[in-house]
Amino acid sequence: MKFRFKITFCMLALVSVLFAIGGSLLISESFADSLKREQDAAFGVYQMVWSTLQIVNGLDPYLDYEAIKETMEQLCEQKRSAWAALQLRTDTAVLYETDPMLSVYFMARPDLPTPGECQFFTTADNGKNAFLILTGAVAAGDDEILYLSTAHDISALYAMRQIQQHTYLQVFCVMLLLCAVLSYTVAKLLTAPLQELSCASRAIASGQLASRVSVRSEDEVGMVGADFNAMAGQLEEKISELNDALERQEQFVGSFAHEMKTPMTSLIGYAELLHNGLLTQTEQNEAAYYIYAEGKRLEKLSRKLLQLLVLKHKDLPLVPLRPADLIEGLVERLRPLCAIKQISVSCECQNGRCNLEPDLVWSMLLNLADNAQKAMENGGHIHFKLEMLADGCRIYVLDNGRGIPEEALLHLTEAFYRADKARSREQGGFGLGLALCQEIVKLHNGSLQFGNQPERGAYVIAELRGGRA
Repeated sequence: MKFRFKITFCMLALVSVLFAIGGSLLISESFADSLKREQDAAFGVYQMVWSTLQIVNGLDPYLDYEAIKETMEQLCEQKRSAWAALQLRTDTAVLYETDPMLSVYFMARPDLPTPGECQFFTTADNGKNAFLILTGAVAAGDDEILYLSTAHDISALYAMRQIQQHTYLQVFCVMLLLCAVLSYTVAKLLTAPLQELSCASRAIASGQLASRVSVRSEDEVGMVGADFNAMAGQLEEKISELNDALERQEQFVGSFAHEMKTPMTSLIGYAELLHNGLLTQTEQNEAAYYIYAEGKRLEKLSRKLLQLLVLKHKDLPLVPLRPADLIEGLVERLRPLCAIKQISVSCECQNGRCNLEPDLVWSMLLNLADNAQKAMENGGHIHFKLEMLADGCRIYVLDNGRGIPEEALLHLTEAFYRADKARSREQGGFGLGLALCQEIVKLHNGSLQFGNQPERGAYVIAELRGGRA
């Protein structure tokens, strides 16, 4: 059963119980109040009759039943509308009665009252004929007791109660119908966000990760919708990251297989030729050298891959030192090697100490310098610049080479990625150097940025935020 129907049925049950109790109490109290007024009126008539008899006859010890009868007849002619029937009797005989047909109601009364006492009781025939009976007793004469009984027609009172009950039933049915319509409408409005939330959940489960719900209120349901949207956003982001990671992993495996295919094919081919002994001594020497060179290349590849994997899962301690010492030392080492290629190297460093891992930072600087050299064909200039920060340092590596293609800027730190695949392969690159630099920067809580200079060449900015010494 849907929640909106549960709300509707609960509201109907609650309103039915409360309305039934309230209506029943109201009708009962109204009927009891009306009956009490009828009893008061009957008691007033009863007192009037006894007072008249006392005044006229004195009720002496020697009762004149004929005189009492005549008095009662005269009284009934004057006050006929005050009662439906009247009876005066003793224990043994009826002295006077106005309507013998109603005497059955007087006989239906309970035990006779004692002198000075009055009794009320009602009698009704299926609500059609209803009478209020009052019986009182008075001592008169020697051991004589007179019983005066009056009957008052209260059929209209019962009829009025029946009309009220019928009207109440009609109002109750209309009220239930209106309550059902209003309850269902309100419940539908209240549960509409939940239904939308359910549809969005099924959509996300089917793969539509961009599905969201509309938040129209700030109540509990609105908070659930907002939390759901936040959860869906996080889920979509995580799934996107996982897909990107899977895609990068597939690219990594494909690139690795491609890197291994060519040298392994050559190694197997040269090894087979050497095994068959079909080569001359010169050809054997060339084959052996090629096998050695490709073996060293594969060893370098495996070492870089191992270093990359280790860096991703290692938390290295940082030590305080002057990054200027590393840069200046690297520049002094590179100058004679770069001079052969007509490349000049310079540096500009601020003084200061910060927390670094020296071997990794040296490896990062060496890789960045190596990439800068590969971007120059006919000489050029490489410039290192160091700025000290409040929580570390910033290192610039600038060159005036051919620059970086725009489409390659977002992929430079991916493993096995090469901006110029043919040139990089000729220069002995694997596309792992910048991926290693990226991991080294991450270990220092920093970032790595690439771009092209306006005039000519490229720049790399490495921020190392491991803290100041």
